[in-house]
Amino acid sequence: MDERIAIAGSGAIACGLAAVATRVGDVRLLARSDESAQRARATVARHAEKLGEAMGPGAVHVTTDAGDLADATVLVEAVAEDLAAKAGVLGTLGRVAGAATLIATTTSSLSVGALGVSTGAPERFFGLHVFNPVPRMELVELAFGPQAAPSTRERAVALCEALGKTPVVVPDTPGFVVNRLLFPYLFSAVALLHESGMSVADVDRCMTLGTGHPMGPLALLDFIGLDIAAAIGSEIGHPAPPALRTLVAEGALGRKSGRGFYTY
Repeated sequence: MDERIAIAGSGAIACGLAAVATRVGDVRLLARSDESAQRARATVARHAEKLGEAMGPGAVHVTTDAGDLADATVLVEAVAEDLAAKAGVLGTLGRVAGAATLIATTTSSLSVGALGVSTGAPERFFGLHVFNPVPRMELVELAFGPQAAPSTRERAVALCEALGKTPVVVPDTPGFVVNRLLFPYLFSAVALLHESGMSVADVDRCMTLGTGHPMGPLALLDFIGLDIAAAIGSEIGHPAPPALRTLVAEGALGRKSGRGFYTY
């Protein structure tokens, strides 16, 4: 596949996607500071160790200079699920993009059409909602704004297939399909936890053993990040329950902070 991929971001999604993208060649990863660049290199190295030959023949080159992304044919924004933050990064990507370069966002809940305006090239913009952990999760939700060109749609599907993923085109609606259906379920588990007096482990045990889910709803919320979950809930019109918002206010954000519904 004749695409050169560059990713703006240094978190879990960005690093996981960068590792997977080595299947189509060398990848550039833009970090905002030397410190975040160092963390990103370590994260990508861990992915490389786990993936082995499956990582692909390419390499991930981490940079803090947006100009280093100028020769990419696909630019992907993969920063925090915050409208202002994403719009700012997308504006930068729009300025360094070539005339035929595709620009994508990994948003899981925000309007793809609205974000596309930030790039200055909405006809070449699409939503690339990958799932964490990116190397293991097969699905990609592809969403397009009203101005996306047919060639953008075709190249986006081909890109996902080259990455070894299964693309499903979904409507550009808050939360797309997975999060729109998933988060009401997750939040109802939080409400049940406090209504019933059950333990966190027992609520999760019911869902893993009773429905075959690989992870219980409360463990999954911790994995996602409680702050991210609250933000997604707001976007899809299903606010997080008070107990979850209290944890966020305390700085208990799940696995990444060492405490959420569980202690890590």
